[in-house]
This record gives sequence, C-alpha cells and structure tokens, in this order.
Amino acid sequence: MAEGAFRNRLRSARRAADEIRQATRRGIKEADDRCRRAYGKLVQVARAMVKQTQAVVGTLEQVMPPKAQALATELSGLAPLVEQVICQTVRRVLKGEPVPADQKTVSLFEPHTDIIVRGREAKPVEFGHKVWLSEVEGGILSDYRILRGNPSDHDQWVPSLEQHCALFERPPDQASADRGVYSRKNETVAEEMGVRRAILPKPGHRSCERKQHENQAWFRRGRRYHQGIEGRISLVKRRFGLRKCLYHGEDGFERWVGWGIIAYDLRVIGIALAAR
Repeated sequence: MAEGAFRNRLRSARRAADEIRQATRRGIKEADDRCRRAYGKLVQVARAMVKQTQAVVGTLEQVMPPKAQALATELSGLAPLVEQVICQTVRRVLKGEPVPADQKTVSLFEPHTDIIVRGREAKPVEFGHKVWLSEVEGGILSDYRILRGNPSDHDQWVPSLEQHCALFERPPDQASADRGVYSRKNETVAEEMGVRRAILPKPGHRSCERKQHENQAWFRRGRRYHQGIEGRISLVKRRFGLRKCLYHGEDGFERWVGWGIIAYDLRVIGIALAAR
C-alpha cells in the first residue's frame, strides 16, 4: 500500500467548501479571485482523492474476500464520475466556459439524475426526473413516462394520444392538457386522430376568435375538470411516494414510480367499488 493511501481529506474538502460558501454569501461571484481560489483548492483535494482511490482499488483487487472485491468495484465506478465533476467544475468556474446540462453530473450516487429548470421563483432548478402522467375518466392513471433530460411538455401530447389509442383501441372523446402543451399543430393532430374535443388553452395573447373558442361551455367544463388533476398529482406525490424515490439506480427509479402508480390506481378502484 502506498504511503498516505488512506489519508482522510474530509477536513480539507470542508475547509474549501466553507470558503466558497462564505464568498457566495457575501455576494462575491464565482468569477471573483477569492472564490476561484477556493474552488481551485477543492479541485486539488478532489484530484488527490481520486489518486488515493486508485491506489486503494489496486490493493483491494489483490484481496480475495468478496466484500473487498465488491468495494473495489464500487470505487472503480465512482472514480470516473468524480473526474467528470472535476472537469465540469474547471470548465465552468475556473475557465468560465458554459457546460451543457447533458454533460453535467449532479450526483455521484445517482448519476442518471437530470437537471430540471421549471422557472419557479422558489425553486428555479430541481434535480431528479420528470414523470409524465396520463389520466382517464374515473381518475385512473392509464400511463406514465419517465422523461429523460428536461424536455418540453409540448412534445408529450402526441405520444400520450398514441398510447391511449393503443391501449383502448380508440381515441379519447375529450383530451386536455396544460397551457405549455398548446400549439395549433397539437390541436390539429388530435382532430386527425379522432379526438372530438381537444382542450388546450393558449398561453399569452389570444385573438378574439381564440377567446370565443375557449369561452365555449364544453371548453370551460373541460378546464374545470382538468384543474382537479393537479390535486390528484399532489396526492400521488404525498401519499404514494412520487415526491422522493428511495430506490437506487435508473431501474430502481422506474420501479418506485411504477409501484406508486399501481398503488394509487388500486386505491381509486377500491373507493369506486366500495361506493357501489
């Protein structure tokens, strides 16, 4: 074992992180020399830790017990992710280069995590995955899709209609979505697929003709019904685990969401049967 292979660098990392935190609290931007120096120290600590990890892995690979081999495999998988984080930090902070979201690693233990920009003032950026839900009459969630990256809601309309047609062998009589899904193309596609009433409120400026269209009784009834979906989504998050995933890995994330949807649908079905 190389000398210093097991050196604990946690205190050095915390000290550098505290310097960064203090600088940002005082309004000093990342481009400022003081903050850049602190990031430089943190990068040096991270690089030293990667070298230590490589030395430890080399030693563990010579040990026969299965636990040692499992630990070596885990460390070998983490090291490239740490190197990627170091690279993106150097590019973004020390060199001032923009780093696209699809080239960033935001979690060492869940590297599949996406950066989600939702435009909310309280939480402008969130980390996780978008989950697209489709609901049919009676409150049953008939479809869910775990979206990759931060795609636009606008692009989810057609796949949802196609999935509905494939599942029920006919188009829905009425289909609705939020304002972010609206486009004349999406309305046209729905009409061509046989949807009798497509309820897609138009964001921003609306012409007099558009206002008349959205003021029709059937359109307003559909909007009122759709507003209830937000409450049901909140229930799925609070009561059925979709706010936070406790499984690991992409497969674990998909299982967690799937079981949550199944549990929610069973509750809805049980309440309906009990009411009869």
